[in-house]
Amino acid sequence: MPHLRPYRAADRDRVAEICVRTALSGEDATGVLSDDAIWPTVFVLPYVDRHPEFAFVVDDERHGVVGYIVGAPDTRGFEEWFRAEWWPEHGAAWPKPAVESTREDGVLIYAYGRGPGVEPYGDSYPAHLHIDLLTEAQGQGWGRRLIDALADALRDAGVPGLHLVAAADNAGALAFYRRLGLVELDSHPGVQAFGLALDPPTSTPD
Repeated sequence: MPHLRPYRAADRDRVAEICVRTALSGEDATGVLSDDAIWPTVFVLPYVDRHPEFAFVVDDERHGVVGYIVGAPDTRGFEEWFRAEWWPEHGAAWPKPAVESTREDGVLIYAYGRGPGVEPYGDSYPAHLHIDLLTEAQGQGWGRRLIDALADALRDAGVPGLHLVAAADNAGALAFYRRLGLVELDSHPGVQAFGLALDPPTSTPD
């Protein structure tokens, strides 16, 4: 039976694969870019390397890991690290495009442009997340449970809120986040951001 558990280092290659297989608004992006490794190097591997304590997976006994959620508790700090350390080391194989004329150009320009304060949502919702599920794991409540697991971990760490950003044309994802009660935030063209306030953990009387 599928079950939710914390991320393990042995899951690294599998979450990278899932990132590629869901990168086009949930659809398989294999072969879309000149190098499939661009997707996970931007969107999942920095998270599991920097903050494995805020990563959870859905593990299916038949298929292995079929979904994940990753998060950064402090967006500004994470994006500073991404710009100063992660991308110079791991993104050096892909030069920054001069102009955006392809999907790959767009992904790389986004990666090169990341940094503290680029996205305004971190002021009120300092954590952010990425979540992806393969088709066989969708429609079974795993998305909600993954978000709940990450929210609990962030809450226990004293983080007051989290945000996420979805493509504006990803109708399924937008509907899902609205069902969860996330608040829609003012967003850049082409994307829709959502926020979730995290109440402090309740203390248990001695």
